[in-house]
Amino acid sequence: MTQTLDAAETAAAGQSPSGSAFDRALAVVARRRAEFEEKRHVPRDVIDEFKSAGIYRASAPKQFGGDALPPAAFLRLIERISAVDGSAGWVASFGSSLIYLAALPPETQAELYADGPDVVFAAGLFPVQPAERVPGGHRVSGRWKFASGCKGADILGVGIKDGADGGGRPRTALLRPGQVEIAENWDVIGMRGTGSHDLVLERAVVPEEWTFVRGGEPTVDEPLYRYPAVPYAAQVLAVVGLGVARAALDHVIAQGGRAGYTGAPKPAERATYRIAVGRAEARLRSARAFFYEATEEVWATVVAGDPASAGQTSALRLASAHLAKTSFEVVRAAYQLGGIAAIADAGPMQRYLRDASVVPQHAFLQEGMYDGAGAVLMGVQPFPGYL
Repeated sequence: MTQTLDAAETAAAGQSPSGSAFDRALAVVARRRAEFEEKRHVPRDVIDEFKSAGIYRASAPKQFGGDALPPAAFLRLIERISAVDGSAGWVASFGSSLIYLAALPPETQAELYADGPDVVFAAGLFPVQPAERVPGGHRVSGRWKFASGCKGADILGVGIKDGADGGGRPRTALLRPGQVEIAENWDVIGMRGTGSHDLVLERAVVPEEWTFVRGGEPTVDEPLYRYPAVPYAAQVLAVVGLGVARAALDHVIAQGGRAGYTGAPKPAERATYRIAVGRAEARLRSARAFFYEATEEVWATVVAGDPASAGQTSALRLASAHLAKTSFEVVRAAYQLGGIAAIADAGPMQRYLRDASVVPQHAFLQEGMYDGAGAVLMGVQPFPGYL
């Protein structure tokens, strides 16, 4: 029996997007996931399906017509999409990124949302490039990597440094897609459909009011924008691995009754297979529980009007890194349980393995997060940028 999140749990979590529109989007993803891999991006008409399902208004401020969903509700939506296709889940996850744009001046946000709150934002922040100060703004040139979802974006961001003290955090300059060249160079083994190409600019002038410090002080007074921004950015990626792992484990559970090629006992009749499935199930659900427990605790704190503590913020980062790592390990175990059939290019297991391997490689989710968490737990200063 599948353990993926169902509609009832999503609704109970405070889901705002229309159930029928969301189910339709899932069906489109299931039907077209091979196309995403082939094209190396999620096409714009599929992004429009996500818009209709409310994915890209999920982090838009309520004062501008958005939903400003509680993080757990949004994360559960991304979990469900990722169980169908990891690349689609990764691209949809950036429906959370409008929390960064809450640091823009209110007048800029009003202009940004003038046509509605369903705004798709994608960014390539690194390597951060120097920007020249000009009257009223910045002249920007350079090349930035890993702009996931850039081909379907309504607004694009690039990371700049201008000599101002941003607390070590990059300033982001916003531009319309027509101002930016997308260098299509996303050639990878996993998450092939994310379209994480390079962005290229040559002497573009960006007004000051269209720049902000990532994770900077928001100008919107709503609970979502008091939730720790950078840890949330890690969470929306980690939950992609969870969805992929859930799909992989459900697959080998369903395959337990299949006959082997050699006439050996069916997988479900072997103790080793059953033990491995049980162990993987316990590990995945335990990591998932920690992840959502930390999320709900921090959300309750910010809704009450209090800032998240250092310990709470660290718990979000620890739970995310642990979920990414555990999810990959569960997928790897499922792949091994799949036997020789798992290597078939037409089967799902090789895709699950490739996609899950990418998630813990992200800078927000690597092994160093355990070091940061350990430092906070023991009252030692963590590495810069952790909190």
